[in-house]
Amino acid sequence: MTPVCIHNANLLAGYARMENCAILVENGRISDVFSEKRFLQKRFTDTKIFDAHGAYLSPGFIDSHIHGFAGFGTEDMSVEAIIAMSDKLASYGVTSFCPTIYPMELANMEKSIKACVDAMGRETGAKIMGVHLEGPFLSPDRLGAQRREFVIPVDTGIMDRLYQASRGHVCNMTVAPELKGMRELALYCLSRNIVLQAGHTNASYENMLEGMQAGILHSTHFFNAMSRLHHRDPGAVGAILINSELSCEIIADGKHVHPDLIRLLLRDKSQSKVVLVTDALKPTEQEEEPFIANGEEVVLVDGVFQRKSDGVMAGSCLTMIGGIKNLVGWGVAVEATIEMAASNPARIVGLGKRGLLVPGYEADITVFDKDFNVLASMVGGRFVKNELS
Repeated sequence: MTPVCIHNANLLAGYARMENCAILVENGRISDVFSEKRFLQKRFTDTKIFDAHGAYLSPGFIDSHIHGFAGFGTEDMSVEAIIAMSDKLASYGVTSFCPTIYPMELANMEKSIKACVDAMGRETGAKIMGVHLEGPFLSPDRLGAQRREFVIPVDTGIMDRLYQASRGHVCNMTVAPELKGMRELALYCLSRNIVLQAGHTNASYENMLEGMQAGILHSTHFFNAMSRLHHRDPGAVGAILINSELSCEIIADGKHVHPDLIRLLLRDKSQSKVVLVTDALKPTEQEEEPFIANGEEVVLVDGVFQRKSDGVMAGSCLTMIGGIKNLVGWGVAVEATIEMAASNPARIVGLGKRGLLVPGYEADITVFDKDFNVLASMVGGRFVKNELS
């Protein structure tokens, strides 16, 4: 693999912002980061040089909660659909993702999991890091757009079937901590390095504390589909705000959560504990109707998908670069948004040496301009989208 150097960039390294920098990529990894002045002094041999023209250079975005994109989704239960998701996501700066599976009939969940795993290593764009199971052990009282008939009580036998279908590639799982048998399930998952997230939950504050003791330390789409903050029972929302150990996802589309509540969250909780996700549905960026998600028709209303049958909010049409742009527009520093979009998911979901632009890390890189247009995406040292000169 020919070494690559990108220079004349404003570096968002995942922990700091540095102006006028260059980065050298060799053998799929970042080998050096240095100033533009040093770039001009260096002599390169057999190295491809690209000029970023002052654009931002950041770790590749990691979407750890996404159901589908551009008309392709996990519900298709096909390898081809997952590969197509991978390909399309790269144009939006995503270099890694966790295809997220709805509760379905058990046989269909297994098919969907196997499709995701079979697509690993065959990606043409963003890399598949593992499967995110959003259920099926969720609260029937906090379904959101999940289908009631597929939400079931905790059963470690069923969990083992799903895990075996993944061949060990379940990386995160959304559960309701208050469900009977959750501690046994948590121990099963933690012994297999599955990150547990509290979501679609009606948990009391005490239930959340018990969940934390069992290792449930992350949470799914904060504020959405979880027990509300109350002065006599802080619920799931209160537990996440109060306990610094708990991290959380946010959907920064301005529809799922009011921008001022995101500002409140970031005032109360360290930005290192916040993960930007899209929770995007299959018809996100799809050009032609009908729009189908989770087996039901949805319509796009005021920037969010709603279930056509009853108007229930069904999910997001957000992109990662769109979420970053929104956060910056709401007053969040751009370097903080990159921490949420890349560094934090890599660390919290346990995705290895990703999410930072430092020597020795995977060369997963996104280049975007000041208007938040993605110019290039690199996965493992290979450009999968490139408009650099």
